[in-house]
Amino acid sequence: HTFQTRNFDTPRGFRQFGFGDNASNDHRQGGSMGGGEPGNWTYADYLRLHELLELQGEDRGINSDEMHFVIVHQTFELWFKQVIRELSEVRDILGDDHVPEDDIPRAVDHLGRTTEIFRLMANQWAVLETLTPQGFLAFRDGLGSASGFESFQMREFEILLGLENEERVGGMDPLSNFRSMAERDERGAATLARLEDAMSKPSLCESVMSWVERTPIMGSTHGSEDDDGAVRAYVEAHLDSHRALGEAAAEKSSGWGAGDPTKMAARMTAAHQDAVDFLMPEGEVSRARAGLLFIESYRELPLLTWPRKLIDAIVELEESMVKWRFAHARMVERIMGRRIGTGGTSGVDYLDMTSQYRIFKDLWGVRTILVKPQERPALRNAEFYGYTAES
Repeated sequence: HTFQTRNFDTPRGFRQFGFGDNASNDHRQGGSMGGGEPGNWTYADYLRLHELLELQGEDRGINSDEMHFVIVHQTFELWFKQVIRELSEVRDILGDDHVPEDDIPRAVDHLGRTTEIFRLMANQWAVLETLTPQGFLAFRDGLGSASGFESFQMREFEILLGLENEERVGGMDPLSNFRSMAERDERGAATLARLEDAMSKPSLCESVMSWVERTPIMGSTHGSEDDDGAVRAYVEAHLDSHRALGEAAAEKSSGWGAGDPTKMAARMTAAHQDAVDFLMPEGEVSRARAGLLFIESYRELPLLTWPRKLIDAIVELEESMVKWRFAHARMVERIMGRRIGTGGTSGVDYLDMTSQYRIFKDLWGVRTILVKPQERPALRNAEFYGYTAES
């Protein structure tokens, strides 16, 4: 069986998944580098090296340790700028009502690049760890109240990703400091306006879940006649398998003499209830979560190849961010111990708490309720996904 790309152009294909609008995307591709006829660039001119290399504070007479500290953090901010650009493009791609199928690989590329940036930045902390505790203390007082907590680009990409205020350490308002800064000068006011603009737009997480909600489930497309019934039937069939597997596991473990069998049964019952609550919060089926479950359960289907690659790319990105935050905390602990941060935070304790942030919770949570392939509901309308038993 040969799966032809033209199948995606049918009303049953990616169009219903929100992937099938093959209109030109030229308006999103951007213009040529430089925006016009290139000048007679030198390497230094093109990269604006002269301006860039005057920004490390040598005019203040800083020593090598402090210049090293400045360069590492300036490099982070340059990467943050790229992260915001990459993630904004993914958010805009997935935010359309109809997402052209050939845009999904492009979104995956943006996510992959962002993941590699965070991996690089996690390793970059090792460079900063060459700074000794005494070397840092020699210039720390000169920082005053300046703190990485005030990185407006970090706040912007967190907002862009979809980190909610109530999920932040202490439920803090990420814009509070910047409102104070906005009262000082025009640059502070422009920064606040930039963050408020980011807050006013849909997040990447919202765009992803809206896109996933349109997943064709058992051949039923979002908004079609009796779609609600088809999706509910799939969810209930999956939950039946989930419950049966839990009961079998509890019975088997009791036969192995693994502790109190009643406790094991209670744990399995609680795990099943968690699955019910995940897929049917307040008794109503969540189509977005059902879509995630379907993609993860039937990953081999040709129509789902790029959707599952995109979901994997998002999970991999968030994992790389968690590792970056964890590496940050260990670097700070190594250099300055557990003293209060320059911005007044609890220092390492605060950083450790931020490493617990999870934004794409449903993409992680669906993995907990998967069942083995042999026990998943029988696939209906296999030909819809470009797959048959014979192929």
